[in-house]
Amino acid sequence: MTGCKAENKVTFCRICEPLCGMIATVEDGRLTALRPDKEHPLSAGFACQKGIAFAEVVNDPDRVTTPLRRTGAGFEPVTWDEALDDIAARLTAIYRRHGAGALGWYMGNPAAFSYSHLFAAMTFAKGIGGASHFFSSSTQDTSSRLLANQFLYGAPFPVPIPDLLRTDLLVMLGANPVVSHGSFLTAPRIKDRMHDIVKRGGRVVVVDPRRSETAAQFEWLGISPDTDAYFLLALLQVMFDEDLVSARARTQADGLAWLQAQCAPFTPEHTQRHTGVEPDTVRELARALVATPRAAVYGRLGTCVGRNGTLTTYLLDAVNLVAGNLDTSGGSVFSTLGIPGQKWGSMAMGASLRRSYRTKRTRVGGFPLVIGAEPAAFMAKEMTTPGRGQVKAMFIGAGNPVLSVPNGLELEDALEATDLSVGLDLYVNETTAHCDYVLPVTTMYERDDFAVTFQMFQATPFRQATDAVVAPRGQARAEWDIVVDLIGRMAVRTPVFAAIRMAARRAARRGKKLSPRPMIDMMIRMADGGDRFGLRRDGLTFDRLAQHHPHGVVVAPNIRTGVLGEVVVYRNGRVRLAHDEIAAEISAMSQRAQPEGFPLRMIGMREPRSENSWLHNSPLLMRGKRINKALMHTEDAAMRRLADGDEVRVRSPYGAIDIAVTLTDDIVPGTIAIPHGWGHKGTGGWKLANQAGGSNVNQLMSSDPADIEALAGMSWLTGVPVQVEPC
Repeated sequence: MTGCKAENKVTFCRICEPLCGMIATVEDGRLTALRPDKEHPLSAGFACQKGIAFAEVVNDPDRVTTPLRRTGAGFEPVTWDEALDDIAARLTAIYRRHGAGALGWYMGNPAAFSYSHLFAAMTFAKGIGGASHFFSSSTQDTSSRLLANQFLYGAPFPVPIPDLLRTDLLVMLGANPVVSHGSFLTAPRIKDRMHDIVKRGGRVVVVDPRRSETAAQFEWLGISPDTDAYFLLALLQVMFDEDLVSARARTQADGLAWLQAQCAPFTPEHTQRHTGVEPDTVRELARALVATPRAAVYGRLGTCVGRNGTLTTYLLDAVNLVAGNLDTSGGSVFSTLGIPGQKWGSMAMGASLRRSYRTKRTRVGGFPLVIGAEPAAFMAKEMTTPGRGQVKAMFIGAGNPVLSVPNGLELEDALEATDLSVGLDLYVNETTAHCDYVLPVTTMYERDDFAVTFQMFQATPFRQATDAVVAPRGQARAEWDIVVDLIGRMAVRTPVFAAIRMAARRAARRGKKLSPRPMIDMMIRMADGGDRFGLRRDGLTFDRLAQHHPHGVVVAPNIRTGVLGEVVVYRNGRVRLAHDEIAAEISAMSQRAQPEGFPLRMIGMREPRSENSWLHNSPLLMRGKRINKALMHTEDAAMRRLADGDEVRVRSPYGAIDIAVTLTDDIVPGTIAIPHGWGHKGTGGWKLANQAGGSNVNQLMSSDPADIEALAGMSWLTGVPVQVEPC
């Protein structure tokens, strides 16, 4: 080690959406430390403990660094050729025997932060044939948001976000950005930006069943779990009843009279018995949203994963529109890329997805597809239900659905019953432990990257690209390289696979590897700030960003407004409010009865030192003997004679778990909050996570089609009826 010189490399974090700037310290080719980048224009020296601890993930001795094949005695290392030859041969046989409908792919949340993984998953899952099954974590967190966009604007993208830097009233539902750092909203130092609102005389109101870490720093408005749709309908009812509808709304949308009729029964007095929110509070907030020139309502995960996720998300935008806060400075705005012809591409995609939504149905449950993805809650049933289209071969990429999808025990059994299952991951986790092969993949610091998914969610338009800062550990490969190699070995002839094989051979003849990077480079060049292929002398390219602007470039100080005409792809360019599906959801919600014997409602919660299920093997993040606990109101505990720290059994109509409780007054009575991502039980290969154990909250959830959100196929993860008893 003598004489080894440390090198500092500029890059950025890709754990969550703010994409904070990082400085990686590399010694002798090894990543030894990560620290915040003080020169990053937006994160400006901030990074959370998860980002700083990620060096432990890169260097984790439990990490998979060679292809593994499962045997009767566990996993054994094999070469890439052995693994891919066998996988390709078995896939080819399954395809010839059963067709493309026998193949499935699950894409987990981290894939959204890697263009390599995104292109790999879509190329394989869609390229092998339209009958194949594609599942993703989107039906655990985002599909309802995207479908609401499709109803309102005609296409799933772009997504409206609050104009955080200019708003004076921010109302947040189902979001905890002090912990999550933002979701469908890329805003580094988001906590500081929210405090800036208050400093300039504005308000931040957090509507949540729990006084979350965010609510504790601003105004907390407690609400009963999974009643946001009632609350939003009441806000709209007040706006219509008191003639507060903005003149701007009448120029932007069709169907205001239809919406008024839908909202009419939902007075604040009527909705109080559902929400627990006082009528005077609802009226004051409705009036404030109209009277404040720069105001925005924003909702995230908690609004998307209830029984009415699509309806709730639709209503969020409807409130912004009716109050006059859509597509205006300080309101709810659209971060467009500025690519010439972008609207025509959105129109084509929107038309295709609307047609697909109305014509294609899942084999199990008969659900429509949102952005081409099936409900992840049905994966196990698609593997075990006989008939044409039964999944025989399953890929799991960057995910642990045994711990993140309802009824994980069902999925464990289903994976064991497949003819072939393959995991692409950093670890042998609770899901990949049931796979025939686990293939080692790169971490974010072992690949180049550009956060393509999050370019249209940016509160400040910004571009940053990075090259890899270290070589892959062991034999790890990027997902794109794995898929291209696998396609080359398969004897399956589809137009996409044939094109990939031909392009890969051409690249090899030039001494290069086939890569999707040129497509990312083209997007950077054509978007705002790009060089437009030489038309702008100092414009941006991937290489120019990575080599000459490693800290990133702000391409505009604020999001453009007045762009609704570019965003809405319906022929008349107006937001479309009237939809039979929305009316049906309002009716179904109003008629839904609560099951007897389950008086409490369970909600999820994020933890500052967790990221779903995959950071529980980091010593830094697991310090202090962390254990999995639920939060319960002191009044509810007293009724059950429970004390702080007691072990309890939480029962739902669908399952039960045992967990310790922490008592608090910072939660709405009748509510219990349980963190997700726990339930490590020794089946995986990560030692520290296995020691931590915990309870898998998703065992309380249902994978029955009757319990899946009807419009977007979202898993029902919040407001689940439960009972709590002493163990």
